[in-house]
Amino acid sequence: MRRAVQWLLLSGLLLCLPFAQARDQQDHPLAVISVAQLPAEARDTLLLIKRGGPFPYARDGIEFKNRERILPAQPRRYYREYTVKTPGVSHRGARRIVCGAVPECYYTADHYRSFKRIKE
Repeated sequence: MRRAVQWLLLSGLLLCLPFAQARDQQDHPLAVISVAQLPAEARDTLLLIKRGGPFPYARDGIEFKNRERILPAQPRRYYREYTVKTPGVSHRGARRIVCGAVPECYYTADHYRSFKRIKE
């Protein structure tokens, strides 16, 4: 019985760990990347965002829900995500630009595991 209780407590702690880490990351400033440092495809996507499209992928412009809680907390529907083409990949790939109120945009090359604030 005691071992079962210990296991349940440990399981609960392990389940909470990713959320605690995400909250901790929110308290730390994000790395910054200049537009010139972005891959060429990301610069192209950023230009499309500023122009309002048209976008090459049907899911471009959908709500980004910030479930990872890495980006600054904002009200629902604040962030939108856009695909950054990945050469040699036949699907959308992992690269995205997520924007709030432009020019507040962030780049991720690893499908939301990390973000860098895009500095204009």
